[in-house]
Amino acid sequence: MAFFPAQSEGDDILLYENEERKKIKAKVHGLRQQAYRTDGQPNRCLADFIAPLSSGRKDYLGAFAVTTGHGVEEWAKDLEKKNDDYQAILLKALADRLAEAFAEKMHQLARQSWGFGRTERLTTEDLIAEKYRGIRPAAGYPACPDHTEKRGLMALLQAEEKTGIRLTENCAMTPASSVSGLYFSHPQARYFAVGSIQKDQVEDYAKRKGMSVEEVEKWLQPNLGYAL
Repeated sequence: MAFFPAQSEGDDILLYENEERKKIKAKVHGLRQQAYRTDGQPNRCLADFIAPLSSGRKDYLGAFAVTTGHGVEEWAKDLEKKNDDYQAILLKALADRLAEAFAEKMHQLARQSWGFGRTERLTTEDLIAEKYRGIRPAAGYPACPDHTEKRGLMALLQAEEKTGIRLTENCAMTPASSVSGLYFSHPQARYFAVGSIQKDQVEDYAKRKGMSVEEVEKWLQPNLGYAL
């Protein structure tokens, strides 16, 4: 877990080397909802939850990567060789649940580090219902559907060196019982789905990421609102 000086610029989030905020260390590339809304709610982007560079207000973004999976896959394979598929499935499920619990605990520590979490008095039911301030979205999920954002996150946290978590060519984390994401502290931060996007946003996103439109379309195919 780490915290970085941060400011938003358009739909991107700039992360800085230090408090001087002169040298950019990394960027988080956001996608904005494009669907026409009739409920009066804004078309959200994760960058909305970080203070704009033009505001003059200093903000911060947290990031994390946790795993409980080291040795689990080998253990599960050993059980499968012994035809004990039931225990192998239970083992993998337990490792997954422990990773999620670890991520939830880390989020609690992040909220406490920010200060506002020190006065929380939440029951288990409250935690499950996410009755706390802040969110921890992950790349590949509805608010940030681009799995390639994990590459920047892993490099930012030096995750492979510090935790042993690696990314496959398809940006899946290994060990499989691993969780990573970002911490937003804004009191109005909430989860949302980017949903369907059009060609203009794909082209803009590709330019911001330094990727070809074709590559972006490959990674964001489930979100494309047009035929390839």
